[in-house]
Amino acid sequence: MKKKISTLLLILFFLNLLIPYTISSNIIKKDENKLIPNTICNNQYGWLEEHNGVNILYLNGSNYEMGYQQGILLKNEINANFRAFCNWITQRGFSYQELTEIWNTMKSYVPKCYIEEMEGVANGSNLSFENISVYNVGFYLVVNCGSFAVWGPATNDGKLYHARSHDFPIKIKDPETGIYLVETQVLIVRKPIDCFSSVSISEAGMVTVADGINEKAIATGMLSSWTDDEKLNGIDVGFKMRMVLDLASNITEAIDIITSNKTLGYNFIVSDGKIPIGYAIETTANFSYVGTWDNPIESTKPFWKIDYAVRRANIFINPITAETQRKKYNPNIFPLFAILLKRNQMSGTSISAASTWLHYVAISKGIESEWGSLDLNKTMNILRDIYLGKTDIRFFILYIIVAKETPYQMVSCPQTGEFIVSLATRNKNAYENIIHNFNLFELLDAFTH
Repeated sequence: MKKKISTLLLILFFLNLLIPYTISSNIIKKDENKLIPNTICNNQYGWLEEHNGVNILYLNGSNYEMGYQQGILLKNEINANFRAFCNWITQRGFSYQELTEIWNTMKSYVPKCYIEEMEGVANGSNLSFENISVYNVGFYLVVNCGSFAVWGPATNDGKLYHARSHDFPIKIKDPETGIYLVETQVLIVRKPIDCFSSVSISEAGMVTVADGINEKAIATGMLSSWTDDEKLNGIDVGFKMRMVLDLASNITEAIDIITSNKTLGYNFIVSDGKIPIGYAIETTANFSYVGTWDNPIESTKPFWKIDYAVRRANIFINPITAETQRKKYNPNIFPLFAILLKRNQMSGTSISAASTWLHYVAISKGIESEWGSLDLNKTMNILRDIYLGKTDIRFFILYIIVAKETPYQMVSCPQTGEFIVSLATRNKNAYENIIHNFNLFELLDAFTH
């Protein structure tokens, strides 16, 4: 399994080009002919609308109803995505049967409500439940990302800003229709019964999610971080992120969800805008680390702390989790040579730990360059500059050598509900495209109109 996953990883590192961005507005109203009602609240519906090129999917009701709404409204896109997914995994050396076996191992750990939601997606899209389940789990075996949170004296107003770049190939496409996976990305606004409302970005057909914010000012996001301490008997990380958005009203509840029923190696940045505070979390099957900026672990050399900021790339900092990931703790030994010679490889991959170290450094330098003046837009500027190689020259060299693709980037202020996003197209990464601004609470108001 690790050797096959490693073939996926070689396609995932660093592109260029900068294009000026603008903030868009003007929401197109919902089409009354495309409202999908639920049976619990007869005056509530699911629908799809557009915001200057961004598709917004509104879901509410029971989990099954939200799944069915998505399945009906995005039927063509979901079918195209499934074909694209099957084609892609075959190209990367996986078989559908292998992923089905992984799903069957994890299935009993998935909360019943998400099983029902995937059943709804399957029924609405005319795919099988197995198809939707494997599709939801498969993409989360490898997600290369960068994420950070800043607050207090690090920002210009004391509020917390949570940033994440979702790094994944943008060239995955349906061989039948030619539709690219990134062309089906949607902003999903959820208002579930007896759970918290939230917003996140995902591809059509997904119940799982990589990041997002909820109405309780909780923001969360995951990053792969390879380890030899792993198991499949637990809750898939995409469902965990969905659980945080649905169930966590405070940072303690979010941390408890993330550190329970662990499986593979992951890093997380999770924030509570009410306090405000952010935490970095590292997990393997048997180990966990939870710490904020002043935890001594964050200053373990060559890593270093930044006051009122937590950040992660795809590398463990805690020496205990790091021991499960790489032979040498220090990834900063002639990093460019280490990358070229593939020295100090990450567990189960051919990627040098120096690659992820340079990503960490680029994130850190970006934060430090604007520390004390960060706001929503400046935080997004940093996120874009990191991927354009502007914050660290070595990272610039690295992304020229090996292309890094980014389907979307998101920065949020969980306290106010404000967030900005940029989405990739088939020919441009998210950090090259325009930025759109939204507010979670304004989006939720649409359910009452």
